[in-house]
Amino acid sequence: MRRIIKHLFLTLALGIPAAAAAQAVAEVQTSVEAIAEDAAHYASRHSVTLAEAVRRLRAQEESVAVSDRIAQALRSRLAGISIEHTPQYRVVVLLTGTEPVANQAALAGGTPVPVVFQLGAIATRDQIVAAMRTHQPTLRAELPRARGMGLDPRTGELVLFVNSIDARRPGMEAIEARAESLTGVPVRVALADPARNLLRGGSRLLGVDPATGRRHGCTTGFVVRDAARTGVVTAAHCPDSLVYQTPDGTSLPLQFAGGWGVGRQDVQVHVGGTTGEPLFYANRLNRSLRRLAGARQRQSTRAGDSVCHWGEGTGYSCSEVELTDYAPPGDLCGGPCEPVWVTVKGPGCKSGDSGGPVFSGGVGFGILKGGSGIHSRCNFYYYMSLDFLPEGWRLLQGVDPVLRR
Repeated sequence: MRRIIKHLFLTLALGIPAAAAAQAVAEVQTSVEAIAEDAAHYASRHSVTLAEAVRRLRAQEESVAVSDRIAQALRSRLAGISIEHTPQYRVVVLLTGTEPVANQAALAGGTPVPVVFQLGAIATRDQIVAAMRTHQPTLRAELPRARGMGLDPRTGELVLFVNSIDARRPGMEAIEARAESLTGVPVRVALADPARNLLRGGSRLLGVDPATGRRHGCTTGFVVRDAARTGVVTAAHCPDSLVYQTPDGTSLPLQFAGGWGVGRQDVQVHVGGTTGEPLFYANRLNRSLRRLAGARQRQSTRAGDSVCHWGEGTGYSCSEVELTDYAPPGDLCGGPCEPVWVTVKGPGCKSGDSGGPVFSGGVGFGILKGGSGIHSRCNFYYYMSLDFLPEGWRLLQGVDPVLRR
């Protein structure tokens, strides 16, 4: 009985059926099992063996320290760092200037991973991010239907997303020329569907918007703690008053602790009455419960990194990071959005996914905010990095039980 009570908070926060709460600890995946589950999706996407997929996902995490050192050492020339998956798995560093840098090999995942340096970038990452911050108001005014903008670390370009009307009039070439003249950095214009926050009624976490009276739902993310309380995060654009609906129809209320939804944040915290555990569902339908072992910082996240997410709208899916410095359009951040969001290639996002965890193995990356697409199509989704959790709250983390033996 004490174990059931101990895991009641997990039931509320992560959507575990009450009857399974007592079994939660026994069902937690080891790090080996977690990587193997994600690797199955990776193997299918990139047509490699499961063993090779596991090796690459381990190399992905172990190579972060190498790419961080390179980014620091070459910051004055750095346009972007990305991961390539074909024809081989490698780290690609894009630089400005003409002075060559010798290629390297980083030992990660048990084998050497090539680190390739490419020249030819016109602007650095710092310059492109500064251009977005400076000129976003003008671009928003001139292109009110724009879908957002972000840095592509693969090409060293500012990518400006527009809709089909702007693409025809004044035309993509005219938009690109104007944006390059304004910002002074290389610009690529791309078509995109509307970007929006992802809400829907009838999801696992339910609440009523007091302004409209409509019922909405979201997905819970990771477990957090402040000095005295344990809580769970979801998206700030979800209703403040939320209850978890159990399969038998029982309503389990959560207490709203605070919301932060301006600029770089879209997060709210709800607290429960028990201690909580550092666990999250990677795939609730398969009861794939994982222990959060750490968090990836935004500055260490690379285009091409393989990540997965769980959402009550779409379930469990995996894909690759695309843009590491994205500014969503319009006033989706309680006003203009800062260029600090991260996009992930679809097709896994739709209404109901807001607030859900983005992760790789047992490493957390962020909580899902919104997506770009229409109807059932998802071009990309974007998430808030865990760097931007509200002040005073920290992630609850644990150690893989296998490592303690």
